Amino acid sequence: MVFRERGFVVIQESTAVIVELGTGALEPAEIVAVAREGAQVRLARGAVGAMDASRTVIEALAADVRPHYGVSTGFGALATKQILPEQRTALQRSLIRSHAASTGAEVDREVVRALMLNRLSTLATGRTGVRTAVAEAYAALLNAGITPVIGEYGSLGCSGDLAPLSHCALALMGEGMVRDAAGTAMGAGEALAAAGLEPLELHEKEGLALINGTDGMLGMLTLAIADLHRLLTTADLAAAMSVEGLLGTDAVFAADLQALRPQPGQSESAANIRNVLAGSALIREQKSGAFTRVQDAYSLRCAPQVHGAARSTLSHAEHVASCERASAIDNPVVTVDGRVESNGNFHGAPVGYVLDFLAIATADVASMSERRTDRFLDRNRSHGLNAFLAADPGVDSGHMIAQYTQAGIVSELKRLAVPASVDSIPSSAMQEDHVSMGWAAGLKLRRALDGLARVLAIELLTSARALDMRDGGIGTSKSAPVSTEVRRTIREVVPAPGPDRYLAPEIEAAYQLVSSGRLLDAANGVLAKPLN
Repeated sequence: MVFRERGFVVIQESTAVIVELGTGALEPAEIVAVAREGAQVRLARGAVGAMDASRTVIEALAADVRPHYGVSTGFGALATKQILPEQRTALQRSLIRSHAASTGAEVDREVVRALMLNRLSTLATGRTGVRTAVAEAYAALLNAGITPVIGEYGSLGCSGDLAPLSHCALALMGEGMVRDAAGTAMGAGEALAAAGLEPLELHEKEGLALINGTDGMLGMLTLAIADLHRLLTTADLAAAMSVEGLLGTDAVFAADLQALRPQPGQSESAANIRNVLAGSALIREQKSGAFTRVQDAYSLRCAPQVHGAARSTLSHAEHVASCERASAIDNPVVTVDGRVESNGNFHGAPVGYVLDFLAIATADVASMSERRTDRFLDRNRSHGLNAFLAADPGVDSGHMIAQYTQAGIVSELKRLAVPASVDSIPSSAMQEDHVSMGWAAGLKLRRALDGLARVLAIELLTSARALDMRDGGIGTSKSAPVSTEVRRTIREVVPAPGPDRYLAPEIEAAYQLVSSGRLLDAANGVLAKPLN
């Protein structure tokens, strides 16, 4: 079964998913499938033809008496030194060994696999000049589940993600440390042998082609985009349940009011909140009472505006990622008409900027979530709920410290929102005198997204507790059908309100519901049209 007919195709063969790489761009779902789900890859016939054609160009230059950068010269600040033919294999080995210089905590497997797939996609375009054997070896590494060990520090995003990509190239050579498909750490040579693979000897230009690219930062951006789609919809769900639990008004989310400010992300968030609140007896009772609050606090009333702005930011990031996936980044590059040209396309600024932009939006969405949670815990603002939602205030502390946990995370997210891409530090004897820091931006965004998921989990845990205290529990629920189903799902892993319990496992259970998407699945199971 072919899911899509383009240069890059996902094919279902029996129970295995195979991603076939042509000369076209990757799609986000395909990157996620390989990075997170272990999908297999293979090269299309068109990609093989394109690589063979560009390799012919490189081999002609290798035989030329004149020096050509990356083919018969050194690299970076050493580009003026011509390398003799008999030294060029050693040149490739030295390049990879010296550039595999990362350090620090090990980078997550899914990031490394996304990085590898992005580089393989560029090789498949035929614009890098590598032999087909190089791309086939890279594909074999992915298919065997062999993941190079890469430290989190080492990339400045100047000539792309040099250090991380070099660790992957080193594994192709049978050197360095990797993890096998079972996650066991071992030497690359041992892992290759166990998988029936041979170490690869790199020829002219191939070392550069394997390490010049924005593949790591693009991989992190692609995975972050997938996560943010889920988390921003979850934020809408959490906001709606907080409006309901705090006896707020849904009038401000009306479609005609949102249309007065035609921000598309805002309209989407408001529609989600309206859909969650539909059929709520608690909201209806507030409208029919003797007194109705016409204005809720900003953290409730302005949720569509903030969540919507984050959605619009996400749309911009998707556009940038789409352009980057369609790029063939290398230096030098083999052009369509057969020229070999130096360029600056490896600079990570476009990706670094949006990684930072998403970190800013992530921090703000989390900040608003924490404010909504705090309102539940203050008896002066919670409209009749026990202080801190405690079963017996004074004896019990309820969710007092859960909000502390939220506040600590939000404070961390604000620090992570400081842009990495505004920094630059020169390297390579001032040849690489401006760098993007896109890799660092990607790593901090990943930490920020984890924090946002935990903040939203605590808000949902708190709003579910408040709604249980409002209406006596699921059996007598006055909350909207969506809220009731979400509460029921939470109650499968977290007991109903009562005397204080060990709280950390309950927060973790709620986090798992959010990060897995199970709470959204519960909400969407009630709705005729899923939340967007």
